[in-house]
Amino acid sequence: MFDKLEGIEKEFEEITAKLSDPELIKDRDAFTKLSKHHSELEPIVNEYKKYKSYKQGLEDAKSLLKETGDKELKQLAEEEIEEYREKIKESEERLKLLLLPKDPNDEKNVILEIRAGTGGEEAALFAAEIFRMYSRYAERKRWKLEVMEIHQTGVGGIKEVVAMIEGKGAYSRLKYESGVHRVQRVPQTESGGRIHTSAITVAILPEIDDVEIHIDEKDLRIDTFRASGAGGQHVNTTDSAIRITHIPTGLVVTCHDERSQLKNKEKAMKVLRSRLYEMEKEKQLKEVAEDRKNQVGSGDRSEKIRTYNYPQSRVTDHRIGKTIYQLQQFLDGDIDEMVDALIAHYQAEALKSLQN
Repeated sequence: MFDKLEGIEKEFEEITAKLSDPELIKDRDAFTKLSKHHSELEPIVNEYKKYKSYKQGLEDAKSLLKETGDKELKQLAEEEIEEYREKIKESEERLKLLLLPKDPNDEKNVILEIRAGTGGEEAALFAAEIFRMYSRYAERKRWKLEVMEIHQTGVGGIKEVVAMIEGKGAYSRLKYESGVHRVQRVPQTESGGRIHTSAITVAILPEIDDVEIHIDEKDLRIDTFRASGAGGQHVNTTDSAIRITHIPTGLVVTCHDERSQLKNKEKAMKVLRSRLYEMEKEKQLKEVAEDRKNQVGSGDRSEKIRTYNYPQSRVTDHRIGKTIYQLQQFLDGDIDEMVDALIAHYQAEALKSLQN
């Protein structure tokens, strides 16, 4: 590990020198690419410098302990030795995490898809609450959320919603939210007072660039239609809504958020690229390992990942066994505690797999 860190530090210093070269600054693409790599290496190098300073401090304290005959100085040296050993241990753990292979999608924008599952109208109402939860979370993070497609029910529920979330590190924070979310409560649509269980599915897809997945135009069927709003009122009077069918896979994407047909097509293509990318990723994961549970961060959507229990005001994530007894705050977008716990869990799993 330390040979690797020495190499990273040397590379970082070389890049730092290159970034001040006037010739490189003229080449905007090369400068941007190198600057990005520089910023990726910086936290590793900074932590490694701290580690080396702790090691030096430990050696100095050991030397003092050997050389001095003063009792008070000996005691101070012994205390420093213990402190530096603890700091070195903590720094080593941070370095291991920093050296984990990076998910290339972590800094990407997110396509959020929520669909009502079992439970009828109650599931649709819960889907609306979970969509509000992620919307509030995006607000807290100062991310931009834009609805691309939504199918609502008459009493305020959502059958399906597709939205784009734009913001730095959005995918890295939300990628473990994919799966089945269950709710246990007395339904708003039920007067009998019995607790029901309903479910929705959440999918978190990274926004995929054109160059990352090729789509042949001849594989697409594109239909235009007139978008209509709630109650049958027309959102606009032109056929601007777009439906794209990917013939080889049967995937269908619609978008009617914009008045412009071209903008709706661009948005629909973003969703299609991300869905095709996810299909390919799932296929590769299945080929690599039969046991999906061993796949760190696979985001298998068939798993029941979380339960929201209203009578007990608790949220439980079944993958990590974590429970939070602040349901209303959680539904208001205060989900960082759970997100941080999930990231820490999957980082620990990744470390284990590297050590094995």
